[in-house]
Amino acid sequence: MRIEIWADVVCPWCYIGKRRLENALADFEHRDDVELVYRSYELDPFAPEVGTESTVTVLGRKFGADEAGTREMMARADEVAAAEGLHFSHADALHARTLTAHRLLHLAKSVGRQEALLEELLAAYFTRGESLGDHDVLRRAAAAAGLDATRVDEVLSSTEYRDDVMADVAQAQAYGSSGVPFFVVDGRYGISGAQPTELFAQALQQAWETRESA
Repeated sequence: MRIEIWADVVCPWCYIGKRRLENALADFEHRDDVELVYRSYELDPFAPEVGTESTVTVLGRKFGADEAGTREMMARADEVAAAEGLHFSHADALHARTLTAHRLLHLAKSVGRQEALLEELLAAYFTRGESLGDHDVLRRAAAAAGLDATRVDEVLSSTEYRDDVMADVAQAQAYGSSGVPFFVVDGRYGISGAQPTELFAQALQQAWETRESA
């Protein structure tokens, strides 16, 4: 059974949703028969390739809030993340476009290291407050995930996998999704948002039972 997950690497609810799904899978008796595939999505395709403003500044402008109000808003998501065992500290991270990070995730997928790289990228941004528009940050994450340094540099210095990223975004839109995280279980069930672990568990069981009875 395949679960496709559309997410952006700077989306806090995507990280939270990822953990909740993983927690549901940990108790799912058919876990070894489940394949996870992460799909690309850009929350801000118009962001600069190299960040110049902090995340809190950009979000404040987007929502029309001052810095204190924006930090308070972000803190609420931080509390939800903490309940899932995640430590967020990204308010002051530089806001940058995530296209290149997604291209590297497609490279990682081609060599079976996608999950490892995704975890490294999420930790870099959310836990350490590093900018994913910084190629040195991306190189360190890729190295930690076990990717070949030469291939990483080839991707970073080109537009390789850009079409794959755009195809993922287009597929999400075709499904009718206007945001992330967005999950498609076994091509049958769509789940929007970082739903509770219990809901993911129910969806897994339902999808498996439907599969078995087909």
